[in-house]
Amino acid sequence: MFGKTEETRALNGPANTLISRSTEIVGDIHFNGELIIEGRVKGNIYAEDDSSALIRVAEKGSVEGEICVPSAIINGLVQGDVRSATHIELAAKAVVVGNVYYNLIEMVMGSEVNGNLMHISSNHQDTKRLSSSKKKLPFDSKSLEQD
Repeated sequence: MFGKTEETRALNGPANTLISRSTEIVGDIHFNGELIIEGRVKGNIYAEDDSSALIRVAEKGSVEGEICVPSAIINGLVQGDVRSATHIELAAKAVVVGNVYYNLIEMVMGSEVNGNLMHISSNHQDTKRLSSSKKKLPFDSKSLEQD
């Protein structure tokens, strides 16, 4: 029924990992393939930038730590910085308490970032802050004070 090529492809293909709702993991995770978090992770999550790895944080899922992955889809709570070398999607119920470093970002209405949005260029060396303009306002804070 299954040829040797199907069996080899299944063994060598990307792996899918599910952290279920009733699971809590304490410690760092290094993965490849797809990681789906419906439970709780207390630790950092890493995948190689040149891989096709994808992390999904479900609506009830939470991560306390840094996430460094090529692609991410977040719809839960992340308490820590998120670095996405390729693409990040912040779904309607996403809450990120930390900075988001991205190459391409998609934010759905209702998503929340309590930190800075920092663009990473495609060569990953130039990081610039979106809201960072060093221009001074045409007035100073003392002019706002009332006598």
